Amino acid sequence: MSAAEERLAALGLSVPEVAAPVAAYVPAVRSGDHVFTSGQLPMRVGELMATGKVGAEVTTEEAYACAQQCVLNAIAAVRAELGDLDLVERVVKVVVFVASTRDFTGQPQVANGASELLGQVFGDAGVHARSAVGVTSLPLDAPVEVELMVRVAAG
Repeated sequence: MSAAEERLAALGLSVPEVAAPVAAYVPAVRSGDHVFTSGQLPMRVGELMATGKVGAEVTTEEAYACAQQCVLNAIAAVRAELGDLDLVERVVKVVVFVASTRDFTGQPQVANGASELLGQVFGDAGVHARSAVGVTSLPLDAPVEVELMVRVAAG
């Protein structure tokens, strides 16, 4: 078990199975010393945790939890690509899309669900650049989608 997985276990969490793609793409791709994940939805055991817009059907707290699940799914995609999370040298960039109502402006608070968990799992290597973007809709009516880019240790 990797150090990241041990930290997840201490939080009462684990790396899930890689979420099956909902269209024609792969969950993650390695290019040189980076791994890029596809957008990950808040799928838990094959189902979305929530559907709808943040600020209407979905609360900020529910969306925060969805962002955490999205990043767990992204971590799973990275592990599947690398075989070992100990090879993650740094989380470089996180992009969080939040399907929200026109007047909702709390996208950064939702994105903190992903960012804070990455910090807990990877420590200083989990501190990253980030974008939190409000959008009108996401696939399957998901409230949150997260993309992750990590740098891999040489060798």
